[in-house]
Amino acid sequence: MEPMNTTHPYYDHLIAAAREQGPVTVAVAHACDRYAIEAALDAARIGLIAPLLVGPVARIHGAADAAGLDIGALTLVDTEHSHASAARAVELVREGRAAALMKGSLHTDELMGAVVSGATGLRTARRLSHCFVMDVPGRSEPLIITDAAINIIPDLAAKRDIVQNAIDLARVLGFEGVRVAILAAVETVSDKMPSTIDAAALCKMADRGQITGGILDGPLAMDNAIDLQAAAVKGLVSPVAGRANVLVAPDLEAGNMLAKSLSFMAGAAAAGIVLGARVPLILTSRADTVAARLASCAVAVLLARHQLASAQLAGR
Repeated sequence: MEPMNTTHPYYDHLIAAAREQGPVTVAVAHACDRYAIEAALDAARIGLIAPLLVGPVARIHGAADAAGLDIGALTLVDTEHSHASAARAVELVREGRAAALMKGSLHTDELMGAVVSGATGLRTARRLSHCFVMDVPGRSEPLIITDAAINIIPDLAAKRDIVQNAIDLARVLGFEGVRVAILAAVETVSDKMPSTIDAAALCKMADRGQITGGILDGPLAMDNAIDLQAAAVKGLVSPVAGRANVLVAPDLEAGNMLAKSLSFMAGAAAAGIVLGARVPLILTSRADTVAARLASCAVAVLLARHQLASAQLAGR
């Protein structure tokens, strides 16, 4: 099965790049419905991942049989219920048997609870955050939107990690210059709008080396973050204004609405990934297209390979 995406060329590029690096083993937590099994099978067929289907084996077989899906070549890991599936998937990572996680047919909160557990989870010093890697029709380059799924009302410290996670992702994906717009409703700092104060603080943190690897500007309104003419009208002169390729939302609701507006009104595709843990976490949705699911897996593969290579270098 070859990549079937013809309307999102960046995703074709991502998938090809990931396939060149070879599949990584992915623990699919609670793969007990058609959508979770299809996502794993589609990615496995084109050589992106080697899935471990974690969950009650009888339920996995039942879902596969009902959907007419052949899982005979896949490895199944038996558990009793969804909480146990989340815990076992995380344990497989800790045992070194999986290099990434994929959400199956369980609530995101269940999986994240196992990931962030202090004693048995996969936390690092970095705050976890979510990124959408979006292929937007009419744009010549991809767009990262963060955070649209994990941090509801992030404070300044959380936003610092959200920004750094997004920059690190953009660099792994090979962005030619990482230009980060800290979004607000306006482009001036106002004590009546806390998001503008956070934006200014984040830019100064970048000046002081507390955020590295990208160029920040903010606060910026959406129009003057991505449109050069809008930026010129407002008299904004910076390497980011009008040319941003990373958009940092002030809170989860704004980020989620922005990403879904692009998807459902502008025909964009959105590959979702959670960063900041010891391994990447693929968050799939039943509403995702096949192209978005494969692209999410491709992003996870590239991140996992980068993390494995960095760990090998550090161990020398």
